Amino acid sequence: MSNIVTMIPVRMASTRLPNKPLLDINGKSLLQRVFENVKKTVPGDVYVAAGDQVIVDACAEFGAKAILTDPNLPSGTDRIAAALKEIDPEGKYDIVVNFQGDAVNVNPEINNQLIEIVERTGCDIATVGMIFDKPEDIEQPSNVKIVMGLREGEDEARCLYFTRAAAPFVRNPETCKNQDFYHHIGIYVYRADSLKKIVELPVGVLEDRERLEQLRALENGMYIRAKLVNNLTLNNKAPADIDTPEDLEEARKWIK
Repeated sequence: MSNIVTMIPVRMASTRLPNKPLLDINGKSLLQRVFENVKKTVPGDVYVAAGDQVIVDACAEFGAKAILTDPNLPSGTDRIAAALKEIDPEGKYDIVVNFQGDAVNVNPEINNQLIEIVERTGCDIATVGMIFDKPEDIEQPSNVKIVMGLREGEDEARCLYFTRAAAPFVRNPETCKNQDFYHHIGIYVYRADSLKKIVELPVGVLEDRERLEQLRALENGMYIRAKLVNNLTLNNKAPADIDTPEDLEEARKWIK
């Protein structure tokens, strides 16, 4: 039985939505709602990896355990690794779930599926993909694609590459059996030792070129596996996460 910890990386800095973690959604802050969703769904301990003291103080008010980390850390991955080092110097945790602090409408149940994949396959990282429905979305560089080989009936595979380009190319559309493109969703479950390794590695050549952190792991021979899902949300009318004032208003409309 694995020892599991979920880390929720949160910081106050947000150019599009100031003070985002503590904004109210029908009587509870965004962060509190995320924490409660995770706490009741994912096994093991749950911590908030906070970039600001005000977040630590807010967590104390609604009963969440929070670790104050350097506000200047470059990514959420670095933040959860720093918090893990603080709470677990002896290495008791085997698996670390990274759950984004604005993912108020993402169903945490997907993380249980990713935990099972890590335990079953021994991969370093498990993540999530979805099949693109709209061809025009494939061409958008902001939509990251997973390159992996899935046969008919399969819904998970080893990730061979991540890219902002439209890949893989279909050379013979008339004979190719699988012409799906897979949209990468930034949900991650790590083996704890793999998380510690990633943040110690230098920025990768391809990582720097595509500005995709997960390529650092692939460049260093690590094993990433992706699970295809059809739906990520708890309420299909509300946005999965909160990035803009419009998202916040939609969340307030649908999330009770």
